[in-house]
Amino acid sequence: MAWTTRSTRTVYENRWIRVREDEVTGPDGEGIYGVVRMQQPAVFVVALDDDDRVCLVELERYTTGRSLEVPAGGSDGEDPLVAAQRELLEETGVTAATWERLGRMNALNGIAEAPEHVYLARDLRIADATSTQREEGIEAVRWVPFAEVLGLIADGGITDGETIAALAFAGIRSGRFR
Repeated sequence: MAWTTRSTRTVYENRWIRVREDEVTGPDGEGIYGVVRMQQPAVFVVALDDDDRVCLVELERYTTGRSLEVPAGGSDGEDPLVAAQRELLEETGVTAATWERLGRMNALNGIAEAPEHVYLARDLRIADATSTQREEGIEAVRWVPFAEVLGLIADGGITDGETIAALAFAGIRSGRFR
């Protein structure tokens, strides 16, 4: 049985998200469904240097605490590739000469409309070693060998779902996962 939306109303909105409450009819009958909608798609960057190391940012998230993640952020209405290039530079001080679109994914599909674009950045160059976004809580930029990144995921050192998915895209593209 398909879902039917009988009515919808916005209950909260800001620059980044809109939260709405939908009256629905679904497989289990009638009910209310809360939906978070991102105002703009997000971008995620797996930046790999010539030594096969992944660029990660270490930061403090208000909702989950300390986190180790790939550079990422909102597209702010820009083309996703332009946004990915901006986020990599802003968060890490790194630029890339080669960009490859790895894919598209959705975050929290049970409760959100949150499209995301994943890119692989290569041929890296440090453009601004002092460029990190303290206002976002970024405390450090770390370069970790790809094989060790997988260990960090397995050991719970990386818990951000989008980072894990972005690294999976990169692993699939590189032939590490078949």
